[in-house]
Amino acid sequence: MFSVKDVAYYSIFLLLSLLLIPNSGVSQSYLTKSGHVEFVSSVPLHSFTGVSDRLIGKISLADSTVDFYVDVHTLETGIGKRDNDMLKTLEADQHPFAEFYGKLVSDFDPQNSQPQEVTVEGKFTVHGVSNPLTIDGTLQKTSKGLKVMADWTLNMKDYNIKPPGILFYRVSEKIDVSISAMLTPNNQTR
Repeated sequence: MFSVKDVAYYSIFLLLSLLLIPNSGVSQSYLTKSGHVEFVSSVPLHSFTGVSDRLIGKISLADSTVDFYVDVHTLETGIGKRDNDMLKTLEADQHPFAEFYGKLVSDFDPQNSQPQEVTVEGKFTVHGVSNPLTIDGTLQKTSKGLKVMADWTLNMKDYNIKPPGILFYRVSEKIDVSISAMLTPNNQTR
C-alpha cells in the first residue's frame, strides 16, 4: 500500500511531467510565410497563370483553425500590364488581401506521416466580399512540420468581380486556385 506522502509525490511528478514534456503535435500550431499560391484563368484560346510565393498561413491542431492569406499585390502573371489590370479589377488598393479562415472538419492524425485527405470549412474573402467555402486537400505531418496542398474553383461573380476583357473577349468567370506550403512548428504558442 502507498502512503499519502508517496501518492502526493507521484501526483506532483505526474503533473510536472505532463506540463514540462513537449507535446508532439496535437496542441501545436504551425506557420508559413512562404507558401505557394497559384491561379489559372483563361480567355478564349488562351490561359494564363498567376503565382505568389508569399502565402502566409497558420494551422492550429489544438482548435482546428486554418488561416491563409496573400497580399494580392504579390501575385504575378509574367506580364506587367496584365498584373496591373488584375490589381485594378480586384481594387487591390482598397482590398489588398485574399484570405481563407475556417476549421478543419475532418479527422487528421498527427502521428501518421502519410498524406491524409482533409476538409476545411470556412469563409473565403477577396475583393472585400466573403463567402462560405468548403475545400478538400491533403495534410501531411513530416519531420519539418505540416505539408498542405489544396485546390478549389472560385467564381468571380460570387465576389462582385467583373471579369475583365476587350471587345468580345472576356476572362472566364471561373478561376482555379491551388495552394501548397510547408508549415513549421510555432513553438511560441502552446
